[in-house]
Amino acid sequence: MNISNFIDGYSGIVHNVAEIVVYTLELIGILIVVIGSVNAITLLFKNLISKNKNNNIVISLGKALALALEFKMGAEIINTVIVRNMAELGILAIVVAIRALLAILIHWEIKNEGKLEAPKKQKEDE
Repeated sequence: MNISNFIDGYSGIVHNVAEIVVYTLELIGILIVVIGSVNAITLLFKNLISKNKNNNIVISLGKALALALEFKMGAEIINTVIVRNMAELGILAIVVAIRALLAILIHWEIKNEGKLEAPKKQKEDE
């Protein structure tokens, strides 16, 4: 067996496993967005029916979106294994940068919403 044949075969295995992992992580991210959205809609309806404003929908949805983005960024990192040319790498870098920026913005939004909710809860407790 030639070493070149071994490397080609091994490369094919790595490529196939990486694709499976990428699609699995992408699917998990999508499921998290769907579940988080359904949960946020449920909280919205509960708030409308009971006129209770204690459940913070923005924080709940933001946490789900942030978690989903983490899985999707993990998929993009694994995707770097199967990139074949510089054009694909450039596109991948832009996608990762956009997702990282979105994750930062979502975390900032969650933090600010938490600060806004703290005084409301404190007034309700008094």
